[in-house]
Amino acid sequence: MKFLAFVLAAALLLSGCAAPSDVTAASAPSENHITQPTETAPTETAPEETAAPDPLELLLETMSLEEQVGQLFLARCNAPSALGDAQTYHLGGYVLFGVDFQDHTPETIRDTIASYQQAARIPMLIAVDEEGGTVTRISRYPQYRSSPYPSPRNLYNQGGLALLSSTENEKCQLLASLGVNVNLGPVCDISDLPGAILYYRSLGQNAEITSDFVVQTVSLMEENRIGSVLKHFPGYGNNADTHVQIATDSRTLEALESCDLIPFQAGIDAGADAVMVSHTIAEAFDGTLPASLSPAVHQYLRQNMGFDGVILTDDLAMNAITEQYGTGEAAVLAVLAGNDLLCCTEYAQQYQAVLDAVLSGRIDYIQLRESVLRILRWKQELGLL
Repeated sequence: MKFLAFVLAAALLLSGCAAPSDVTAASAPSENHITQPTETAPTETAPEETAAPDPLELLLETMSLEEQVGQLFLARCNAPSALGDAQTYHLGGYVLFGVDFQDHTPETIRDTIASYQQAARIPMLIAVDEEGGTVTRISRYPQYRSSPYPSPRNLYNQGGLALLSSTENEKCQLLASLGVNVNLGPVCDISDLPGAILYYRSLGQNAEITSDFVVQTVSLMEENRIGSVLKHFPGYGNNADTHVQIATDSRTLEALESCDLIPFQAGIDAGADAVMVSHTIAEAFDGTLPASLSPAVHQYLRQNMGFDGVILTDDLAMNAITEQYGTGEAAVLAVLAGNDLLCCTEYAQQYQAVLDAVLSGRIDYIQLRESVLRILRWKQELGLL
């Protein structure tokens, strides 16, 4: 809140212009800059009392176009260049993997993450995948926990939702103690085919019990100020692994709504911060584009399911995306589809591609502004601003 108080005081000293700071992209002429649309002054008499200005709106007014574009990127942390990249690309956050924790102690990783935060003008999302079971980034190393977290499936089979609750609460406390503020979970997928990519990562129960798990986990994460991310929308099911190939889901919308979408709706109603969209082609919405790049999927999530938080992509480095759409174009298509935040590895190239698309008018500035405000509001709710 001290950060927002500073922004509020600084913004009140500005001349009141409605456009972001003029910027010049390295690949664009110097006269290219984006201005916000102006509003016509109301003709009626202004009320005696006016609402206090939104600190996040004021913060946005102090941000250059480059800074706004950078907020769209949840980048794969490259430790050797992490401090400089946080400043160069104005990144919204970092995703840390096991290698980022392996050679650290709790004390040194805490200091390292703190240095990332100090390098950024706007505090960063620091995210991990700590699902348990086959996906652990931190607890696999004994300096953080005596044994890796079991999968939700195993925990439920051992002790039901009560054991899941106590474990998720402990997990949140561990992440918070290290400076991690987002866990990319809970997994909302329903998978019942052994050998499917999401089988061991899913709860292994029906939609109703999975919904109870999701609601419980979202609530615990909110209590601990750990950001929650429902994944992998609109439900992976038993489909192929998009890390290695494109996958097509031929189920009908009725089938999805009667099963896979139920845990996502429960998580949204419980106040989940974000939803991660998968790279499967969900034919019920779009027979051509992967869900992560499909405007129809995002429209359904916003309008039919009432989600007003942050939408983010699964990792854009997966083969299902890169082999078909390339690196820079995939990032632009992801923004155009309606994603607010892009999980990515090739962030330098993708940042420039998105910046160029905003400067050329291909990506509308109003859409960019709305996405940045959602991200800033998430950071505010996590206590970062």
